[in-house]
Amino acid sequence: MTYELYSGRRGGPRLFAVVLGVNEIASAVAVHLHGRGCHVVLSHDPSPPVIRRKMAFHDALFEDAITLEGVRARRADTVFEVATAMERRHQDVVITKLGILDLLVVRPLDVLVDARMQKYQTIPDLRQLARVTIGLGPGFVAGENCQFAIETHPARVGQIIQAGATFQADGLARRLEGRGSERFVYSEVPGRWHTPIEIGSRVFKDYIVGYLGERIVRAPFDGTLRGVVRDGTEVPAGVKLLEVDPRVRGAVWAGIEERPRRIAQAVTSALTLHDAIPASIKVKRKPYLVR
Repeated sequence: MTYELYSGRRGGPRLFAVVLGVNEIASAVAVHLHGRGCHVVLSHDPSPPVIRRKMAFHDALFEDAITLEGVRARRADTVFEVATAMERRHQDVVITKLGILDLLVVRPLDVLVDARMQKYQTIPDLRQLARVTIGLGPGFVAGENCQFAIETHPARVGQIIQAGATFQADGLARRLEGRGSERFVYSEVPGRWHTPIEIGSRVFKDYIVGYLGERIVRAPFDGTLRGVVRDGTEVPAGVKLLEVDPRVRGAVWAGIEERPRRIAQAVTSALTLHDAIPASIKVKRKPYLVR
């Protein structure tokens, strides 16, 4: 199966790619697919809430101007607005609260990437929804609920799986300056989250970052606020509210980080394996493990 992509220098039909999720990994995938000439639509799912919002297109849903590596997200609220955006050749990706069933009305999907990172939920079979289906992280089984599965586990990030399952979630967080899961503060109860603190701010141990309902939520230690749920969001119990980077100098809270970039590159490599990208516009990159 081959496709004709728009290269930027000649016309032609462009792949229609839907990315489920608006987190930092989904956003990195959107940037890379956009760079390969695809029409890209990001579909928001409220679970889990996004905390690394300076690394993601999430806040474009609220009309904030968000740009990642020169690519901007444009909000669309209706199927008509999505379809209209796809007729233009502007340099934006589309972000919407419309779900996959709504987007299937726009036109048949060429590429579907599930980047919601819903590690502990049952994953539906995506294979009948698009020509190429790719699942990221725990819960995906290539050949059963997607065509390609991509590892997001820090030990094997970016590995493309053509048959079999990804690693199960182990609950372990990548360590920064000796800090692991203690970097995160979770919601103990459901409620509406409020915070006046901006991502990138310096915080100190027990500093009040926000309120979940009437409960005070404090920083776990000194550092830089790397991520925090958007003010005014209704959150369930047991999800991440904020993340603190223990580093002050060298802290990273914006842009596309190495791990999301490698996962996004693996997505485009999987499309190459599927012959979805013509050789004339393939980009040389480091090889990824395939099993």
